[in-house]
Amino acid sequence: MIRRRALFGTIGLTLLVSVSVLIAKAAPQSAAGITDVDPHKAFGSKNAPVIMEVFSDYQCPSCKALFLNTNRQLMDNYVTTGKVYLVHRDFPLAMHAYSRIAARYARAAALLGKTEPVEQAIYQNQERWEQSGDVDGTVAAVLSPAEMNKVRALVKGGTLEPLIDKDYAVGQMYRVNQTPTTVFHCKGQTYPYSGAMSYDILKQFLEQLLSQK
Repeated sequence: MIRRRALFGTIGLTLLVSVSVLIAKAAPQSAAGITDVDPHKAFGSKNAPVIMEVFSDYQCPSCKALFLNTNRQLMDNYVTTGKVYLVHRDFPLAMHAYSRIAARYARAAALLGKTEPVEQAIYQNQERWEQSGDVDGTVAAVLSPAEMNKVRALVKGGTLEPLIDKDYAVGQMYRVNQTPTTVFHCKGQTYPYSGAMSYDILKQFLEQLLSQK
């Protein structure tokens, strides 16, 4: 849990307490603007009323759950409709041996416009490559040989590492120490939340944020 007062408590508490009460009790924090955003890992309109920064680790089971169970509906209903600007932040935890490697491959794929199929493959096959370390093979299964050659060149080139480090530094600024952690920005206030979130709860929260004046 990050040390700042989070918008929500635990998942169980989130399910029991109304979203409106949670917003009323939230501790406003500075939202002076987000920095170091990789446009290949950001989705939607920069002018959206809500900004979501999601700090993720590709080897994290909770990040997998958030991506597979929530991300598509979030994209369809809020990101593509201009309501949310979604920013992916890499936050590979030291406890996970292959999470940084997976982040490199995902970023390389993003540069080729292949974010969704590669992230889908990485998360859906998480348990497999977590045991074998074969992130390369997991990604190769969903890209053409030509695309995979480009991805491998980018991974080996070393240019992706500073981008991952920048995201990690932003996470440290927010005192992130677990994944996933989502930082919501809306109307000059910032609400951090640690843990996976069901789409239903996320939807309630976003609607409350969007209705604020």
